Amino acid sequence: MSNILVLIDSCEADATETINELLTQGRNLANQVNGSLEAITFDPRHKELAGAWAEHGVNVIHYLTNSALHDYGPQAWAQGIVQIVSLVEPISVISCGSDRGHEVMANVAAILDAPFVSNCLSVTAGERWQASRLQWGGSLIEEVTVASTFPVLSFALHSCETTLSKISEPLKIISHEIELDTESAKTIVIERTEKPEGQSLETSAVVVAGGRGVGSADGFNVLETLAKLLNGKVGCSRAVTNNGWRSHTDQVGQTGKRIAPDLYIACGISGAIQHWVGAMASKNILAINTDPEANMVKKADYAVIANLHEIIPAVSDEIVRRNGQ
Repeated sequence: MSNILVLIDSCEADATETINELLTQGRNLANQVNGSLEAITFDPRHKELAGAWAEHGVNVIHYLTNSALHDYGPQAWAQGIVQIVSLVEPISVISCGSDRGHEVMANVAAILDAPFVSNCLSVTAGERWQASRLQWGGSLIEEVTVASTFPVLSFALHSCETTLSKISEPLKIISHEIELDTESAKTIVIERTEKPEGQSLETSAVVVAGGRGVGSADGFNVLETLAKLLNGKVGCSRAVTNNGWRSHTDQVGQTGKRIAPDLYIACGISGAIQHWVGAMASKNILAINTDPEANMVKKADYAVIANLHEIIPAVSDEIVRRNGQ
């Protein structure tokens, strides 16, 4: 049987959504070759999470452990994955197109001397694999032919809609004590931060973002009010972080977060290509800008040509009125 091996990194930010997208892509590949979808995880909580992964088409879970591995280590993870590759002989190994996913898959590809195709949107399996993938920070889509029967792949965030695909066979969980050399077992934890409760910028259904046109750090107060009323999150452009008005963690764009909300409200944002890369997966875009020729206005589904500091408070007041607050 042809197997697809997928790395599940359940400690990633917004892991549930990104894992479900990745498993949908993996199951699509497995169906193409009439094969199975087998997962690799280093998470000791795998038994708690296994049911959800099975709902998205996972047949087998390989849980990898080693007494020297207490935290994330790209080389150690790659060595463990390579050992499972030699055991189950899959036709491809795939991961999420996150920083950690790319780091681990690059190591896997190097060890196996296999081609690594990153940030895929869709893949067709075969003797010569075909892939569409994001390049130049998402500003263009490249069509790739892979002259290999064993590609290593990563899938771009928000590359597909999640679908359930529960299999009929019972889920198998297999534990493996992997072998690591001293060099690969080294892990450096640079920083640990407490993840805020609730939705994040990447998963929020509504994002209200501001650019240079907001004018100041205090100018974001009106955006915060509107986002709270809409149960959304506040984002910003790179110009805002460069000015020190907001943290880089709020940045949407090529060097920030990629978002895919149902509604993106872009306030005072010109819409440079670097920002558009992070926002282009939004399902509906409302631009509020004084410049009718701004790129964001031209790309938006709806636009209001006006001062955002007049429009946003008026919208918030109307929401409050309609809610009877």
